[in-house]
Amino acid sequence: MTICIACIALPAKTHEFWIDTVDYQIEPGEAIVADLRVGTEYEGSSQSFIPRRFERFQYALNGQELDVPGILGDRPAANFPVEDEGLVVVVHQTTDLSVTWSTWEKFQNFVVHKDADWVLSEHEAEGLEKDGVREVYSRYAKSLIAVGAGEGSDVTTGMLTELVALENPYTDDLSDGFAVSVLYEGKPREDTQVEIFQRAPDGTVEISTVKTDQAGVALVPVLAGHEYMLDSVVLRRTDKASDAGEPYVWESLWANLTFEVPTDAAIN
Repeated sequence: MTICIACIALPAKTHEFWIDTVDYQIEPGEAIVADLRVGTEYEGSSQSFIPRRFERFQYALNGQELDVPGILGDRPAANFPVEDEGLVVVVHQTTDLSVTWSTWEKFQNFVVHKDADWVLSEHEAEGLEKDGVREVYSRYAKSLIAVGAGEGSDVTTGMLTELVALENPYTDDLSDGFAVSVLYEGKPREDTQVEIFQRAPDGTVEISTVKTDQAGVALVPVLAGHEYMLDSVVLRRTDKASDAGEPYVWESLWANLTFEVPTDAAIN
């Protein structure tokens, strides 16, 4: 697979978590099949269906929310039929995970890459330890799948942070781009970075970033026949501690959204 890094420099690789849907457009009665993946640059390892590792794994369709069915160890983690037409929104929220940064430089690179330089200033201003920075994190992923015509709209799920599509990639005119809202605690995040991973039909990946406006909306340029993963991260101070009582210093909340733009999409 060819990787083309465009528009931004990546001083440190960060590990995204996403719902990697096999077919974004299916017919009624067919199955939605999707992997949960962790990796970098739109390439990662598949994770199994393990309930203790997630707080929520559901899908929404036509006003209903249902649990994604599965058996411990299933991989792909999602494999279930859908009978009704419409836009399916698959939602996955992980439990808390943690990391201890081996060096201050690596933590710096991560923070700068996620456009949260203020974290470094606050860390130093508070006189916090720079060796072995402890971070707790959680993931909030969504995927949009068209069943039949795929009519419908994305839903606000109430997760702590999330990306909400303001347009339907399977039915709407995306000539002016794909609009997405970034929410944190239910409120729009203005001047916030959204990282764009664009995968072409030949597997080539291009990575770029945009920022939200004052209304918390980012406009993502898209191409017909391409898959997309969008990622936006909240960093905040925390008073959480590990089971052993060791305090964490920072918490990161990762919002992610995947979808595909059809080959016959209305894009000029």
